[in-house]
Amino acid sequence: MRTKLLATVVMGLLASQAWAQGKAKPAPAAAPSASAQPQTDEEKTMYAYGFQFGKSLGVLALSPQELEMLKKGLTDAHNNAQPVVNVEEFGPKIQTLARTRQNVVSERFLENAAKEKGAQKLPSGIIYQELKAGTGSSPKASDTVAVHYRGTLTSGEEFDSSYKRNQVAEFPLNGVIACWTEGVQKMKVGGKAKLTCPANKAYGERPPPGSKIPPNAVLQFEIELVNIPGFTGGK
Repeated sequence: MRTKLLATVVMGLLASQAWAQGKAKPAPAAAPSASAQPQTDEEKTMYAYGFQFGKSLGVLALSPQELEMLKKGLTDAHNNAQPVVNVEEFGPKIQTLARTRQNVVSERFLENAAKEKGAQKLPSGIIYQELKAGTGSSPKASDTVAVHYRGTLTSGEEFDSSYKRNQVAEFPLNGVIACWTEGVQKMKVGGKAKLTCPANKAYGERPPPGSKIPPNAVLQFEIELVNIPGFTGGK
């Protein structure tokens, strides 16, 4: 779910509410039932738009009542209704709310990950969970490693996968995020592990441009240590 994108979209929707006050709009058509299925390409596209927007709301951890309030705001804006709150006053609070909710969701996710069977919370806050024991050597931070991996957001959405590319990734271990540098050193060749990375051990406020990763995101990786190219000894 992307805090800046979320804030931009919701702000845009709220702004359209104010803009709509001076615009005449045709009477709205009857709303489809909740069980209605999209039929035309346009309906399917709008459904996809709504679905993606709904996924982005995960950062807000909305209660059922809050979701209804969001729906009401969208509906009122679309129908050119008078807003029931002062949009100029409450609109600027969206980003603060999103950041606060993101922190709550992230903390809860980290707590739950630490409670999983076999999970080990390291002093740095990284959560290491061995999924399959390896039998080979362990890399040092200065080593280059060859891995397969899958990365997901707290929502479960996958943002990267070497498996999907069907290509092992190879890189110097001291040239990646701190979570990987520390966590992969605990693995042995042939092993698999899950790393849950606090935001400050992942990308923090600056995720890779163009990625699905939002700022200050907790990330989770399933990693398979395939090889340590050029390994000459160590742990």
